[in-house]
Amino acid sequence: MADKMTPLVLVVDDEPSQRAVLTYNLEAEGYSAVCAGDGEEALLVVAEQNPDIILLDWMLPKLSGIEVCRQLKSRPGTRNIPVIMVSARTEEEDRIRGLETGADDYVVKPYSISELMARLRANLRRTRPAAIGQTLEFEDIRLDAEAHKVFRGAALLKLGPTEFRLLAALMEKPGRVWSRDQLLDRVWGRDIYVDTRTVDVHIGRLRKALGAQGGADPIRTVRGAGYALG
Repeated sequence: MADKMTPLVLVVDDEPSQRAVLTYNLEAEGYSAVCAGDGEEALLVVAEQNPDIILLDWMLPKLSGIEVCRQLKSRPGTRNIPVIMVSARTEEEDRIRGLETGADDYVVKPYSISELMARLRANLRRTRPAAIGQTLEFEDIRLDAEAHKVFRGAALLKLGPTEFRLLAALMEKPGRVWSRDQLLDRVWGRDIYVDTRTVDVHIGRLRKALGAQGGADPIRTVRGAGYALG
């Protein structure tokens, strides 16, 4: 099972050599990568893999990058996935069209790999801060993703790897109600079967760890819906 703290990047490009170069560089930077060679395949991969961010070429067979972006941004389940449009189109009107369709960023070919990685990181900082080593804070709880440590006040807490990933997901979106299925996808991954009751067990362990030094329980159970932080 892949480490769910590692961001998953979907590379959509009809050029095999371009997909290979981007995949190599992404993995060298510590990301996981999956690929699609046309627009229709891209939508299927998004549905199956739920990537954290998408590098999307404009000119694609079957379905253009613009249309893929429009569809993703119109759906509640995928509209928050950052999309970086990659295009050989250099005109200002093309850039504006890409951004107005919902793309979060627009990179013109040819581009430098270092610039693309910087933009990738900037977009992930907004949606998956813990996954790129950011420190998260909520009330008196501090999660240091890089050092893999959690503090409540000055006390260092003992958390298992699953509880750490659960807390990271909750702290990335305080107030958001996560269903058990959504937490299974984020923390365990879609490629493994885990009963939804397993989520309740690990939430219980997380609550116990967070309360080991005293303090109120920050995790809210939303009856019939799931869990939220705060």
